[in-house]
Amino acid sequence: MSEASFDARALRDAFGAFPTGVTVVTAHDASGRPVGFTANSFTSVSLDPPLLLVCLAKTSRNFETMTGAGKFAVNILSETQKDVSNTFARQVEDRFAAVDWKTGPEGSPIFSDVAAWFDCSTEAVLDAGDHVIMTGRVKAFDNSGRNGLGYARGSYFTPALAGKAVSAAAEGEAQLSAVIERDGSVLLLGSEILSLPTCAMEGGEPTQMLRDYLETLTGLNVSVGFLYSVYESRTDNRQHIVYRATATAGEPAAGSFLPPADALQQTLDSVATADILRRFDMENSIGNFGVYFGNETAGKVHPVSRKA
Repeated sequence: MSEASFDARALRDAFGAFPTGVTVVTAHDASGRPVGFTANSFTSVSLDPPLLLVCLAKTSRNFETMTGAGKFAVNILSETQKDVSNTFARQVEDRFAAVDWKTGPEGSPIFSDVAAWFDCSTEAVLDAGDHVIMTGRVKAFDNSGRNGLGYARGSYFTPALAGKAVSAAAEGEAQLSAVIERDGSVLLLGSEILSLPTCAMEGGEPTQMLRDYLETLTGLNVSVGFLYSVYESRTDNRQHIVYRATATAGEPAAGSFLPPADALQQTLDSVATADILRRFDMENSIGNFGVYFGNETAGKVHPVSRKA
């Protein structure tokens, strides 16, 4: 696709393929009122001198305050702070009433329970199209040791939680499956008995292994997303690792896309598949996903919200 024909939404979605952390950038306005916004366009720049950068849209209602304050803080949110991210991404009048914070050593708001924070003086504000790049010189910082909150393709994810679950499951004989969604429907294999596409985990990186299998099976381009379910089946004595995925347009070489509600009216290969489809149908309708851990009949869903 040439630059002249770029669709802004398509470009944004392509940028969103890069997994990032989630931060809230904070400062005080001229009257001393705290302001802040959620940002995943953050990176370290230099150790000597200690520099970092964040990007700010010129259309932000906090643009004048953030670029004129002369200082700002970057709060790297922890895995438990999805609600904080959502609060500061919305047009809420008193965002700071919903979070525990204090004034940092250099004077900008610092949040409690974050993975790390950096209190900075503004080094430079550089023009960059519809955004500016704010570079900050780190004057004080703290690293709590907590794991950071991840974000990619429009959804949050919790890297440490997912990594531990997959590692634990991989110690036994594991099966990889996918809930491949397209326009609200899910790809299912079979005619009389329906099942999710599944392959054996044989070592290596599970998402790449699953993607290779799915693309060979369907003949479509498949993007494997986030962990959706990890459960032990007492029926086959195997660990099952299920990921969310999406596929490009086209008729699949195997299987067919069915709305989950329709699939639930047919014969499925297991109670676990029925539970996965039922949960996916509900979560997809409200845009609020979770990760299930347990067995095929009992477990717990850890919520992982889609960003508003």
